[in-house]
Amino acid sequence: MKDWIAGARPRTLPAALVPVLVGTAAAAGMNGDTNALKGLIIWRFAAALVVSLALQIGVNYANDYSDGIRGTDADRVGPMRLTGSGRKTPSAVKRAAFASFGVAAVAGLALAATTSWWLIAVGAVAIAAAWLYTGGPRPYGYAGLGEVFVFVFFGIVATTGSAFVQIERITPLTLLISVPVGLFATALLVVNNLRDIPGDTTAGKRTLAVRLGDKWTRVLYIVLIVAPFLTVPFLCGLSQRPAGAFSMFAVLLARKPVQRVIEGARGPALIPVLGATGKVQLAFGVLISVGLFIGG
Repeated sequence: MKDWIAGARPRTLPAALVPVLVGTAAAAGMNGDTNALKGLIIWRFAAALVVSLALQIGVNYANDYSDGIRGTDADRVGPMRLTGSGRKTPSAVKRAAFASFGVAAVAGLALAATTSWWLIAVGAVAIAAAWLYTGGPRPYGYAGLGEVFVFVFFGIVATTGSAFVQIERITPLTLLISVPVGLFATALLVVNNLRDIPGDTTAGKRTLAVRLGDKWTRVLYIVLIVAPFLTVPFLCGLSQRPAGAFSMFAVLLARKPVQRVIEGARGPALIPVLGATGKVQLAFGVLISVGLFIGG
């Protein structure tokens, strides 16, 4: 069990948790309900959380499987890989990936049945994109497009989708607030791929980090960490919920990982940066969610 938990890569899970929290908080009070829960439908929140977490875990297992059978993980720096290390068979890891996708699909069907059936199409595309990131004959993660997938599906889709299942419409606020969420999620992938540049280059995995090179990948990471905070004034103005400014306190946690990246941390020294980035994302998401909820 310990290996399976490690293989799920817990440090990446804030990327799945935060969009659901933020999207749900953005929807608070939009249906005109003034009760203590701002009219939120708790079971839909829980189902959206299951979808997002299961999809993230499925992506991680699928990535482990696909990279493992291609030999990309042979000299990988960072968290233990189930397939590459030989601790689990490729078939077992593949089954775990599809089991996770199955859980996401079941929870997503429940949401679609009670809101809008077009969510089924969105979910199907999300699952296909999750598998094809490193799976299939032409994985787009090997072509430098992984960051696009993360921004779209763990930013825009997950955040606006979490709001949609509450209020059954998409608003300018739910779209705008998905941007900082997506930027933080993308920063997690960028620092992960920054760490893996040497191994990915050797294995022929042309991630965006490999294409940009070490220097510009570091610049990109800093931009992705700083930019979300620049959106806060606009979010507070659009939502008319000034308490959303609480999220600015998360910048205090951003100093250390940014400093390490600027100072040139490499290889294993970037593993704590990945964890710290997840903490910044989580702190930002929780704080802005609290601000939006109490102001809704």
